[in-house]
Amino acid sequence: MHYVVVNLSQQKTFTDAGIDAVFVQDNHSLSAQGTLRGLHYQIKKSQGKLVRVMAGEVFDVAVDLRRSSETFGQWTGERLSAENKKMLWVPPGFAHGFYVISDRAEFIYKCTDYYAPRYERSIRWDDPEVGIDWPLVNGKQPLLSDKDRSAIDFAGAEYYP
Repeated sequence: MHYVVVNLSQQKTFTDAGIDAVFVQDNHSLSAQGTLRGLHYQIKKSQGKLVRVMAGEVFDVAVDLRRSSETFGQWTGERLSAENKKMLWVPPGFAHGFYVISDRAEFIYKCTDYYAPRYERSIRWDDPEVGIDWPLVNGKQPLLSDKDRSAIDFAGAEYYP
């Protein structure tokens, strides 16, 4: 699976890690403990995302949606926090989501394409076929937006070539 964890925000570091991207949009969200956002992607105007946490801690997840990939349907997860200063590169062709572990978290991500709501899709966070092992705080069900509550199963999702 092609994802990269980096600790330094310099173009040279990104290039050395195989990230040859131009970022056109920055997003910043603030979420409370137990909030789960995702798994989101845009079927057209696919976005690569460089994600990091400025305050708090999240469990960040990427799911490979590229049918031609050896890792199609597989997920990877990484704890990102203000303390560990890690960033995760989520290439185009992946669904992305995160879960807030700390009391609250400020999450920032740079995108390689603009937000295009008409192309946005969501896969269920708890889809058994994907099988993500979310570190739910005290085993409680996560807080979800209406959009994430109505997400579809992996089997019914639109994929990339």
